[in-house]
Amino acid sequence: MTQNNIRTVLGNNPIVPVVKINHLKEVIPLLDYLKENNFNSIEITLRTACAMDAIKLAKEHCESSFLVGAGSVIKTEQVTKLLEAGVDFIVLPGIQTDLIDVLNELKIPFLPGVMTPSEIMEGLRLGWDTLKFFPAHIAGGIEALKTYAQVFPQVKFCPTGGISVENQHEFLALDNVLSVGGSWVQKKFNNKL
Repeated sequence: MTQNNIRTVLGNNPIVPVVKINHLKEVIPLLDYLKENNFNSIEITLRTACAMDAIKLAKEHCESSFLVGAGSVIKTEQVTKLLEAGVDFIVLPGIQTDLIDVLNELKIPFLPGVMTPSEIMEGLRLGWDTLKFFPAHIAGGIEALKTYAQVFPQVKFCPTGGISVENQHEFLALDNVLSVGGSWVQKKFNNKL
């Protein structure tokens, strides 16, 4: 199995804004804000009724160089709709082999979530070298990632959950961190409204 070039997809995006869209009217102003602030990607979580439509709208509004991902993907049925919407990458909170089989078959870049050494080892067994570390703040954060760098030097992580504007630089300074996902970007946008 591969991850369909997820490392390439996220490699130029050290900070991926992770957002929850409650109303479609939020999408375009948020995207414009991200572009104005030099972000090149967004992860829209599938945690609201309008999330799929928000992804489709984002893809229609953005040029191809701006990457639109879907987060909190937990069901295989969601993948077909995401593919139709034109999603660039998919983020999973954990490892679910049926779902991952579909992602590989459709050649969609994906980032599976892990928290423990056993889950990292399962990812390595499946041939993955880039993993979402989630939820980072509960799973030991920076100290855990420092330890994982010694045990799993071939793995790059994209931590999310508890990453903030204050601690993002500490995470990004680690050699085994490819990018971070953060909801603080949406909070800053909301505070400007």
